[in-house]
Amino acid sequence: MHNCCFLLALSFAYFAKALSGSYMKSTITQLERRFDIPSYLIGVIDGSFEIGNLLVIAFVSYFGAKLHRPKMIALGCVLMSIGTFIIALPHFIIGRYEFETSVRWVVNSTLNPSPCPVSSPADVTQGGKPQVPVRGCEGESNLSMWIYVLLGNVLRGIGETPVQPLGISYIDDFATEENAALYVGCVQTISVVGPVFGYLLGSLCAKIYVDIGFVSMESITITPADARWVGAWWLGYLIAGVITLLSAIPFWFLPRSLPRCPERCTPEQTSFIKDSPLLKDKYPAENKSSFIEMAKDFVPTLRTLLGHPIYLIYLCVTIIQLNSLIGMVTYKPKYIEQHFRQSASKANFLMGVINIPAVALGMFSGGLLMKRMKLNIMGAAKFAFGTSLIGYILSLFFFAMSCENAKVAGVTVSYNSVDTISYDKHSVFTGCNSDCFCSASDWDPICGDNGITYVSPCLAGCTSSTGSGKNTVFSNCSCVGVAGNFTASTGQCPHTDDCDRMFPYFLALSVITSFIISLGGTPGYMILIRCIKPQLKSLALGFHALATRTLAGIPAPIYFGAIIDTTCLKWGQKRCGGIGACRIYNTTAYRIAYLGLTLSLRTISFIICVPGFILLSRQLKKEERNGAHRPLANGGAELEVLRKEEFMISNSDQLQPTSDNSTDRETQL
Repeated sequence: MHNCCFLLALSFAYFAKALSGSYMKSTITQLERRFDIPSYLIGVIDGSFEIGNLLVIAFVSYFGAKLHRPKMIALGCVLMSIGTFIIALPHFIIGRYEFETSVRWVVNSTLNPSPCPVSSPADVTQGGKPQVPVRGCEGESNLSMWIYVLLGNVLRGIGETPVQPLGISYIDDFATEENAALYVGCVQTISVVGPVFGYLLGSLCAKIYVDIGFVSMESITITPADARWVGAWWLGYLIAGVITLLSAIPFWFLPRSLPRCPERCTPEQTSFIKDSPLLKDKYPAENKSSFIEMAKDFVPTLRTLLGHPIYLIYLCVTIIQLNSLIGMVTYKPKYIEQHFRQSASKANFLMGVINIPAVALGMFSGGLLMKRMKLNIMGAAKFAFGTSLIGYILSLFFFAMSCENAKVAGVTVSYNSVDTISYDKHSVFTGCNSDCFCSASDWDPICGDNGITYVSPCLAGCTSSTGSGKNTVFSNCSCVGVAGNFTASTGQCPHTDDCDRMFPYFLALSVITSFIISLGGTPGYMILIRCIKPQLKSLALGFHALATRTLAGIPAPIYFGAIIDTTCLKWGQKRCGGIGACRIYNTTAYRIAYLGLTLSLRTISFIICVPGFILLSRQLKKEERNGAHRPLANGGAELEVLRKEEFMISNSDQLQPTSDNSTDRETQL
């Protein structure tokens, strides 16, 4: 009964932490725009979760295994919840969101000023709109409020620390080994289902304006597809915080350890579990060691763990693979937004409904296949490598799925419609808008009748406008047509048909590759558990998480974001100067940088796998040459042999050494 309760409670905790983690990734573009920060800084915020893990994970993994593990997990869930609430805090402190616009929302269109001011630059500020400089800078200090988001994410990372190493080791200690892979597969599957709801929550909140309830929606002149739109990012964090808090409740009522042989055990389980010498290593939580003794054992235990060559190679491969995976997943919604010109809401919806379920199905199928095929360590390694390689080959086709850059006058095309990508802000000035005193730093796009987007009505040379809000129409735009009587509407021009045709193929290939790669997830994870001794299990899991978070979780979002920033064509401008969030990217350079970096890292990991397979093969042959009583195997076959051995020599004085030797043979790899 407790087995099932703990499995359900751990699955819910995994669901809660996965939901909040995926919601964080779904709000990347919202946070960029709200706090006017570049992608690399968003990478720092995203990596701060791993920094929280880094602070305490090694000690929690080692000492936590000696303590009351369910209560440690419960405490972690509470801390995660508090951290999630802190992330949403800046919304309730800073002022209302203000975006660049020259569009008025008043119904009386006769009050609309000319988009093309003819007064001197000293009399106007951005976009020709009179502003009071002091008022424009009042909220500048509020932009540092993203620090609260970072600190909340650090606390969320600290709280997440006990969940994985203590939860997985608890399951593996008190479950029969033939079911361990299936149980781990179930928990990992639930943890992948969590992002489905996280991205769906992100999709819902991205449709809602950030200051909903505090401003009149009639005054909002932009749509969710606009590069200036900011959704209600804070709302999802409040919801995720409540769910995480609820996940802590069951763990407070679970026992420190499960009984060695519950009355509900079957006779077959009883005969195997009762008096089994394996239990000496399976229940380290019951060892009553002093704190000082545990501390003295820490360094020698860690040295023993790091002296395992196969463990070290596995560590290197997973670190590089996770660099690729984390960087790719972190910026995938942003890639869909920028490359295929989809709204943040739609990008998050597609990630949650189409991509993530494929990953969940792959994780579960991988665990099921490992149980059915009874894969040993070498079999699991080959299976994980093969699925990753197939996914890698399929991912190469993403390079062919391209969209043209949006036609923006002075940015991606010149004013005479010649395709010339420019990074020079002075290229937005030309003869047709020379009579207007315009700001080059504004981003207030309008779509001309000629299908070209202009950075602002002023830079399009428009001299008048009619209507209000989203229905505003600009007329007499000298840059749109030679005659000067052409009009333009608010917002960017819609993307071309070739992008619409390519997008479904991109989604289909994304689903297929995600499923194939995730098939090897559970077998790959079980290699980590099977290649070490049971008494080192918690430390090995914890150190693996520590290394991957330090060398993958923290740096990957930062350098991925920094490389993405180099492809920006038009940066937003902060109210008091300085670069804000990027408004438009060079989609070709974005695609090459994003996909190229992802696949290059995978290539390196495949190269490192070669010595790993050689060492693993040699170790298996060495075990056979040493006169092992049986071939090294995992799963049900190994358990059956152990049961027969224990039954045949149950009354013999040689029971202990024989079983110890069997255990050593089992755990050396």
